[in-house]
Amino acid sequence: MFHYSKYGHFYAYATSQGIQVFDSSSLDQICTIERSNVIDFWFSPQGSYIATWERPSKLENGAAANNLLIWDAKTGTEVAAFVQKAQSNSYFQWTDDEKYCARMVTNEVQFWESKNMGKSVWARLQLEGISQFSLSPGKAPAIAAFIPEKNGAPAIIRMYSVPNFKTAISNKTFYKADNVALHWNDLGTNLLVLTMTDVDKSNKSYYGETNLYYLAVAGNFDCRVPLDKEGPIHDVTWAPDSKEFIVVYGSMPAKTTLFDHRASPVFDFGINPRNFVRFNPQGRTICIAGFGNLNGTVDLWDRKTLKKINTIAASNSSHCEWSPCGRFLLTATLTPRLRVDNGFKLWHHSGTLVYEEAIDELYQIGFRPEPASRYPMRAISPPPNPIKVLPSKGTGAKASAQPAGAYRPPHLRGSATPTSLSDRAAALEGIGRGPNTQRRVVGAKKTGGNNNNNNGNARQSTKQPQQQGQSQSTISDEEKQKKIRNLEKKLRQIRELKEKMSKGEELAPAQQQKVATEVSIMRELANLRL
Repeated sequence: MFHYSKYGHFYAYATSQGIQVFDSSSLDQICTIERSNVIDFWFSPQGSYIATWERPSKLENGAAANNLLIWDAKTGTEVAAFVQKAQSNSYFQWTDDEKYCARMVTNEVQFWESKNMGKSVWARLQLEGISQFSLSPGKAPAIAAFIPEKNGAPAIIRMYSVPNFKTAISNKTFYKADNVALHWNDLGTNLLVLTMTDVDKSNKSYYGETNLYYLAVAGNFDCRVPLDKEGPIHDVTWAPDSKEFIVVYGSMPAKTTLFDHRASPVFDFGINPRNFVRFNPQGRTICIAGFGNLNGTVDLWDRKTLKKINTIAASNSSHCEWSPCGRFLLTATLTPRLRVDNGFKLWHHSGTLVYEEAIDELYQIGFRPEPASRYPMRAISPPPNPIKVLPSKGTGAKASAQPAGAYRPPHLRGSATPTSLSDRAAALEGIGRGPNTQRRVVGAKKTGGNNNNNNGNARQSTKQPQQQGQSQSTISDEEKQKKIRNLEKKLRQIRELKEKMSKGEELAPAQQQKVATEVSIMRELANLRL
């Protein structure tokens, strides 16, 4: 696995021998953390520290061994060590300026000044039954603490300013909450609380029940977000300016709605089979998509005009993210979720596919983070150079995979009504990344960091590709030309279908599947023309 620091200054990857840390700009190695059993790791916000988590183990005397360790990212020196049974980076966090850090133990959150980390506890926030906490981003850090329902008492979210823990600045109680996902806006001024239950007592959903609450850190406003379609909440995201947010919710086909800074509906994007939403870093373009057990259709919207720009097909995608410049969307099919058709595609924000590459086994991919301020907001522009499709490797193309479906319980299989919580599974698993999976990483070259190279810097984690075999069986020129003509005809038909999609027309499933074969057809055509 690999990770960048929050602002992209540092890059690190884990192997079975330890963690290698690099300067992202120069690619010079900074240090090596020699630890052979690392399952997960994460950077502090400024990249000064790295936390590593290993599976719990015991010492010879039977005592638990320290398995959560904090390291100086520049020297690889151990700074602090703790025992932590559960694997979750929410158990050790820093404020954005790294002045304070915190860790949750039974019935309390312990705080340190980072310069004295691991020494005597500097402050304690004691809350009976606390099960989750989150430190806000921003210049005035706050902490949100969650206490689940117990013995008929409602669940509670309490917020405190750091380091003043005597009086809560906000307090919200609600029922139907076994656990929560906490979504801060970038300024750290407002919080969305996605509550989840393990079981839906109304029996309307196999996956439990979800609700969404809005809380202002100042304590002067809170409410339940008004969602007017029954069913689970699939995804929620804040706009980069922290003033509005989008929610995808309801039984499939789901509804997508834009809300303002007081949780009032602003715009309805319609009802479609979608479960994923992201603003680009500049907040100008919105990606609303259906991944996982859905067919990979992606809608691109202009936030300024609130008009749809284009609809594209990214079937079997298990990872999706915007480039730092906000002009390109990356979609990828990763293993182990799918072990066929692995690779990635790069789409221009107008909806045009500009690059695609197949990779035998792709485990992880991502852009190097950069401040959005380096790339000013621009109007939707025409696409760049035509699509580049690399010829396929190996002796033949792999069989095309059907979109991977989410688990469906036996009593719901064969039902005409789709069930979904890409939902709860995606919330727990994270799109495109399984944190329990060790990955072998090969570092990629930096591709540039100025405004003339808006693709940003992407890295891939892959196994070595197999030796390239014969690219094409020997066939007569006449047969080759016939195949080329047939493939060109299919591409013309696909272009016609994509024009219909761009005009807002809904395609039949067979037509959507045909559009999804565009890249494989182009690859086959490239092989024939070699």
